[in-house]
Amino acid sequence: MSRRRLPLSLRRRAVPWEGQRPTWREARPALIAGALKRARTRPSGNWYVVGASRALRGDGKLARTVAGQEIVVWRGPDGRPVGGPGICPHLGAPLRDSPVRCGTLVCHWHGLALDGNPYAGWSPLPVHDDGVLVWARLDTVGGEEPLDAPVVPPRPEPARALTAVYTGVGVCEPEDVVANRLDPWHGAWLHPYAFVDLTVVDAPGDPAGAVDDGPDALTVDVSFKVAGRIVVPVRAVFTAPGPRTVVMRVCEGEGAGSVVETHATPLGADGTGRPRTAVIEAVLAVSARPGFAAARRAAPLLHPLVRATAGRLWRDDLAYAERRWLLRSTGRFPG
Repeated sequence: MSRRRLPLSLRRRAVPWEGQRPTWREARPALIAGALKRARTRPSGNWYVVGASRALRGDGKLARTVAGQEIVVWRGPDGRPVGGPGICPHLGAPLRDSPVRCGTLVCHWHGLALDGNPYAGWSPLPVHDDGVLVWARLDTVGGEEPLDAPVVPPRPEPARALTAVYTGVGVCEPEDVVANRLDPWHGAWLHPYAFVDLTVVDAPGDPAGAVDDGPDALTVDVSFKVAGRIVVPVRAVFTAPGPRTVVMRVCEGEGAGSVVETHATPLGADGTGRPRTAVIEAVLAVSARPGFAAARRAAPLLHPLVRATAGRLWRDDLAYAERRWLLRSTGRFPG
């Protein structure tokens, strides 16, 4: 792509949705399955994304069920993130409903106070705050060789990026979310309100999944719709650095260097036994344009817009992931 003085472009030969080039032959099921298989073999060190770092501001906390285990995370008296089981060791109160006061989580049933250190049968879990996302390590759930810290993909410095985090929940498993992200061919068909002129220009890896080493990368040329025929063309690369993570990095065009990290965290079964998965997606947008500094200063106003955009896309993509799980669980998935 040639670098433009303005990020906008005018589509000269816009085609209706039904007139665009079919992509189903290129979106080979074996290619997607092979990339997914290799992603699932990459180490995570038993780290799971819990939520956004900004949720821990002041006396804030994060409470989530990960693979059936209730956990709670907050900032201790010294400001470091701490966390552990979300069940009070005294009589089982749900610590998700207990307040944090000056770095101490106080059980709202009987006042048991926890500062993040082992106490009264409560044992902390390893917790990591990477500046954008908060992670917890659950060795009994992951079953891998533990790592001291999570594998955080390369990303722009949060201080120079416009950052927002979206969270959604679907009835599926993490692999269904990852498979959705490893299928960029669906973009302009499933999301015509957002993407047009999508072409996968490079999809390395053996379609049968025989290549067991080396990173997978899907390189995509796509235009983001602004209004009418006005679009912003970019080139982006999708990679899966871990079993529950897919990263999209803009490498050419407006916002080069921007990153979208999609993390799939298993929550556990719902009341009918169906698996539930949280999609926690971090957007780190950067730009060399002079006006971007002003955009960063207006970040609190832009966060809801970014999350709303992600939410609209994920309504479609979670439907894709949920459909995939439904067919897999009933033995009807093609292939």
